Amino acid sequence: MKIKTLLIANRGEIACRIARTARASGITPVGVHSQADANALHVREIGHSVCIGGGPASESYLKIDAVIDAAKSVGADAIHPGYGFLAENSEFARAVEAAGMIFMGPTPDTLDRFGDKASAKKAAVAASVPVISGAEGARSDPHEIATEVRAMGLPVLLKAVGGGGGRGQRLVTDETTLEEDIEGALREARSTFGSEGLLLERFLPEARHVEVQIAGDGKGHVVHLFERDCTLQRRHQKVIEEAPAWGLPRTLLDQIAQDAVRLGETLDYRGLGTVEFLVAGEEYFFLEVNPRIQVEHPVTEAITGLDLVALHLRIAEGAGLGLVQDDLAINGHAVEARLYAEDPAMQFAPSTGTLTTLSLPDGLRIDSGVEEGDAVTPFYDPMIAKLIVHAPDRETALARLATALDHVAVEGVQTNRAFLTALARNPEFEQMQVHTRWIDGKLDALTQSGPLARPELWKAAAAILFVAASRSDASANPWTNRDTFTGWRLGLGGGPIEVVQRVTLTDSADTSEELRVGPVKARGRYTVLTENGIAATLSMREVAPGRWRVSEGDTVYLIDARIHAGVIEMATPEGRLVYRPAAPLDFAGGDAAADRAVASPLTGMIVEIKVADGQPVAEGDVIAVMESMKLEISIRAAAAGIASNISVSNGDMVDRGQVIAEILPSEE
Repeated sequence: MKIKTLLIANRGEIACRIARTARASGITPVGVHSQADANALHVREIGHSVCIGGGPASESYLKIDAVIDAAKSVGADAIHPGYGFLAENSEFARAVEAAGMIFMGPTPDTLDRFGDKASAKKAAVAASVPVISGAEGARSDPHEIATEVRAMGLPVLLKAVGGGGGRGQRLVTDETTLEEDIEGALREARSTFGSEGLLLERFLPEARHVEVQIAGDGKGHVVHLFERDCTLQRRHQKVIEEAPAWGLPRTLLDQIAQDAVRLGETLDYRGLGTVEFLVAGEEYFFLEVNPRIQVEHPVTEAITGLDLVALHLRIAEGAGLGLVQDDLAINGHAVEARLYAEDPAMQFAPSTGTLTTLSLPDGLRIDSGVEEGDAVTPFYDPMIAKLIVHAPDRETALARLATALDHVAVEGVQTNRAFLTALARNPEFEQMQVHTRWIDGKLDALTQSGPLARPELWKAAAAILFVAASRSDASANPWTNRDTFTGWRLGLGGGPIEVVQRVTLTDSADTSEELRVGPVKARGRYTVLTENGIAATLSMREVAPGRWRVSEGDTVYLIDARIHAGVIEMATPEGRLVYRPAAPLDFAGGDAAADRAVASPLTGMIVEIKVADGQPVAEGDVIAVMESMKLEISIRAAAAGIASNISVSNGDMVDRGQVIAEILPSEE
């Protein structure tokens, strides 16, 4: 059956990407959107989109009836679910087929088998594919789970049977938090995947994550499109992916690929799928099957020259694969980095806001679901873009990726750009001496710089940036308002310069220093004097949004710098630096009652209130649990006392900084 109209039941970059291939194939794409996404890029780019509900995914993208009704209203012949949301939902696939449309994915029966991790593991055992040991079957009773975990011995990985995309996994390492971990894992499984079932598995602490891309025609013909390495992960979320898997014997990789194909053949696999494995030394173990297109599919496209969405469309139309295994070969090396709106300095907390600046480099493939001026909301995954580099070899690919990341400029939200750059240039990663938990053990080194070779230089640049930003009226002379200055003058041998401004900078170690900034002459030249009497004369000029040229004598540096939410953030050759600036009179005594106010750390939704008014709490007790951009966060009391004035309920949306409760001193 020839597809004429395709409904894309997803959002963001994957909806844009599917729509582009659909148009190139002569198919009319139609999108869907939530009320929060009414002006999203995928809506603008597709051109025709149907609103299917409210902002939370549970009120829109996860509503099967709403998606089916939207498809019927536009006369769609097929529905492509993308990844996430309903992509692995067998009930949705059956509803699509019952409505007389093509479901762009495996059959519902296959989704039942592979979309559930417990049954997928059974299928792997039946196909003689090695699996990780653990408790047999899925569990949903917390007491039963706790008993099984204690019997297995820690560490144990709790995995939602309906999970995917790195979500729905929780590592239990401490007996004292076992009940809390189980409760959180069951809650996430229920709210995100609609099922409380958990799989319990032995945890492999130092393994590589290797996955095989397969494609099947639904009639027994299955091929593999080689492997991807997704070892660099944080909280089970992939960060940088590449293809092929570097540093492993090709004989081992070929054996893994053959097992993946055999597993697909057991169910006459239809469409695209990914069979994931953990590799430990010379052993490998089946992990799961993702019966859909993957976020990291572009690296496979780069090394094979295939358009996977076009191949998917061909399969859905019943035209078969159009290729055999011998037609496929690896060409070069590809690497992909996921640029997210999150703050590595704040434990990668999601960052919401409007993208006031978004400048992405040329010369590589970029898949993005946002543009400058778009908002990053708390409802969905905070991905800004995927940067994909293809080169003749891995060394060149990593170098090009690092250079591309250097030229990314984003304002309005925090990002993981500097973190990705540090990864791309890390010598252990360059030699692939990493495992799936490697990032977790290296976070300080990857997100914090060591001793600076020139701390006074970067402090001076930060002080100049603050002074320039605080006097943004270009029509006025920023140095004529003498009421705000100290009257202090700096002698440079040629007579005193104009009066200077004092700026106090506090670094990430909470060390404060007062600097004095004054102009030398036009063209953005300033002199900065530190408390130690060290003077630096710099020129600073913005060459692109958020990109600055810093000149000291004959030496020139290019840095990314911005002031956001009262903080100066600079990405320098010595790493990411953060300063909190203030004019001297801005400092005042802190409010001793501040610790008594329990405020939301992010914009998001309250999923559970853990205490009641009048209930005694200890310092560190969880007051509420919130979800922001698929991240579950426990909001804890900063002081002991009595919970009071709880102002939110389950399901309420809250803003960052909003006070949700108070902790009153107890009579004791």
